[in-house]
Amino acid sequence: MKLDGVRVAVVGMARSGIAAVELLIDKGASVIAVDAKPVRDERLERMGVRVLPQNDAAFEGVDLIVLSPGVPADAKEVDAARRRGVRVVGDLELASWFLQGETIGITGSNGKTTTTALTGHILKSSGVAAQVGGNIGTPPATMVATSKAGQWNVLELSSFQLETIESFRAHIGAALNVTPDHLDRHYTFERYEAAKARLFENQRAGDFAVLNADDPHTREYGEIVIDEPYWFSSTHEVPRGAWLRGETLMLDARPLMEAREVPLRGVHNLENTMASAIAARLAGATHGQIREAVMRFPGVEHRLEFVRELNGVAWYNDSKATNVDATLKAIAAFPGGLWVILGGKDKDADYAPLAEPLRNKARAALLIGAAAAKIENQLRDAAPVVRSRTLDAAVREAYSRARVGDTVLLAPACASFDQFENFEHRGREFKRLVNALGAER
Repeated sequence: MKLDGVRVAVVGMARSGIAAVELLIDKGASVIAVDAKPVRDERLERMGVRVLPQNDAAFEGVDLIVLSPGVPADAKEVDAARRRGVRVVGDLELASWFLQGETIGITGSNGKTTTTALTGHILKSSGVAAQVGGNIGTPPATMVATSKAGQWNVLELSSFQLETIESFRAHIGAALNVTPDHLDRHYTFERYEAAKARLFENQRAGDFAVLNADDPHTREYGEIVIDEPYWFSSTHEVPRGAWLRGETLMLDARPLMEAREVPLRGVHNLENTMASAIAARLAGATHGQIREAVMRFPGVEHRLEFVRELNGVAWYNDSKATNVDATLKAIAAFPGGLWVILGGKDKDADYAPLAEPLRNKARAALLIGAAAAKIENQLRDAAPVVRSRTLDAAVREAYSRARVGDTVLLAPACASFDQFENFEHRGREFKRLVNALGAER
């Protein structure tokens, strides 16, 4: 793809947008930056890139618009430019024009960060050249400079990134699960599900699809992929792929490892491990290498992360549980005695599915943030509810009431943007508050 002299507007000046600007300038494009809010960034200033307000005038005379993942593809100014014939792509599509090597793309409503990190960890531990990025932290555009032939690009991919692709191709594509999420952005579950399915639309004969046999929506993806997919399941044997036989993880009909050897809590993490094992094996890792790497995997921050035990009470940070399904998985990872911190910015979610698990396992639900009233209304009588309002108050409430053997779990089922910069900020603040608690009541 030649971009010399092409006039490009990059929309959204967070990390991915700035990385796209840098790549475009490196490729000879004439670039302007656009953002809905005033932005001042030293990197942009050094590159001589102006930041214009997001309005119709900003897109006049441009040949190409590149969207950051956080920018809705149907933003009215973008739609108006699209109707004028301006090409609109996302940062993933842009990066794919220049990435060298082959790509493993991993998507899903939940578990994709852990699975992406684990897949990269297995490959690197096995001596298979790989770099990891995408939605997990390093923008795809940044990865272009370090990509090379013979190296795998292991990418965590969100629905926001996939909805704007054109030619992006995953040589190995994995869909972990599809449950309602981001309906405030996609409007309907069907549109959200279709965005995830785009991971497979540009695959060719000889590429691979890795799908969850226990999820009805990823099973449907099996009907659209070119070759017979590889499956994983925690409930039954599959034609080819990975499954749980009793307490043993099977890979290609051979024992891989015992479930107790996986250092990640919960059945959902056994599923993530199976998906990673299949992808890594397809990319060149052996059974023995996969097992050893999994056993040494340190986990990912903010994903069922053990914080500390204090006075016989365990504290876990699952700030990345930003939707109901993720919170259900987090609750399922514990036997009971839970003090669950819920709430934040609502994403047009239905919290009613949490009622039964909370009824069976929770001492109380501690509600924070803007969604607290809605959650309380939908979970009425499921478990005692405390309207804590803030994370600080919720931590103090749990500290004063939890007893030996209990677990305090931050698994909000909501976005974080009402009170925090992002889920990482929320998780770090939770850990700070927990680690500041005294050793005695």
